[in-house]
Amino acid sequence: MREKDTTAVLSPISEQAEETENSQPAQAAQAGGQTQVKTAAERKRPGRLNESKRIKIFCGSSNPALCEEICKFVGVPLGETRLQRFSDGEVHFQLLENVRGADVFLVQPTCFPVDQHLVELLIMMDALKRASAGRITVVIPYYGYARQDRKDRPRVAITSKLVADLLTTAGANRALLVDLHAAQIQGFFNIPVDHLFASPVLVSYFRELNLPDLTVVSPDAGGVERARFFAKKLEVPLAIVDKRRTDINVTEVMNVIGDVRGRTCLILDDIIDTAGTLVKTAEALLEQGAEKVYACATHPVLSGPAVERIANSRLEQVVVTNTIPLREDAKAVEKIKVLSIAGLLGRAIESIHMETSVSSLFN
Repeated sequence: MREKDTTAVLSPISEQAEETENSQPAQAAQAGGQTQVKTAAERKRPGRLNESKRIKIFCGSSNPALCEEICKFVGVPLGETRLQRFSDGEVHFQLLENVRGADVFLVQPTCFPVDQHLVELLIMMDALKRASAGRITVVIPYYGYARQDRKDRPRVAITSKLVADLLTTAGANRALLVDLHAAQIQGFFNIPVDHLFASPVLVSYFRELNLPDLTVVSPDAGGVERARFFAKKLEVPLAIVDKRRTDINVTEVMNVIGDVRGRTCLILDDIIDTAGTLVKTAEALLEQGAEKVYACATHPVLSGPAVERIANSRLEQVVVTNTIPLREDAKAVEKIKVLSIAGLLGRAIESIHMETSVSSLFN
């Protein structure tokens, strides 16, 4: 049996190219060694391999307005996708552009309806992973299920850990989160987590307001660290409201720790859900002699009767960020003001992509 001839046959063009490649080192040597000589393999390698990795930003259906602001800040067009639903509610997601090897940022707060947006996020990550994205950073301005972060009662789930596991399994390589309900939730992830705070945006706003005799108030003991940081930045005193939670979404304010008589109070929290805690805290402060009460929070969940409670309350103003899009009825309430964190998230995305520190964004 004859052996198969595997000898390569060179065309005249190939022979000429080979002679050129072999002659270049000699020419460089004759020039005094000043020219840096590339090897044949380096000359054949496409130039794009030496370029920085591509960056792409995609978003789901929960907050497209925020994602468009982020893209405008970063200077990157929003990625093209097709998101549809079958008649039974199942999600169908398709990427309409190539993401192979790209540095992908997927923006999706898991706000109401939480389950729908969470499953949507997982499906989008699976599509990116199967499309060979180089790195997937999930950007979650509002992390749903964060409030169930420990077993405070027998036979309950720790959903914040469950969601972290789901995100990692779906394909997330990194997570960018904003104002977690409890900072230790970062430890539930087995991937790098960048935890940002909206306080720089909020502090800047209230610093410009220059409210007289201001006191920052934490609505519960769990938020003291957050309120202390806020008060330190504004260089104002701190007060605490002691509350006792009697049931889910039901609270009873007990007393105020600190002197608020004759002062302007600013209640600081991470989430405004039903606004029950917020309104009762404001009433307790006014009963203790506070002149005016403002409030601010990062995440305007505003579920149930929250908008009506805020509209009918004695609060002067409620300042929130756009981590969650406002409900239509909330947009009509003049007391509610929205600040954008698109610049904060945009700078974090740039830092992650360029592999630089994000610590400056904490200040």
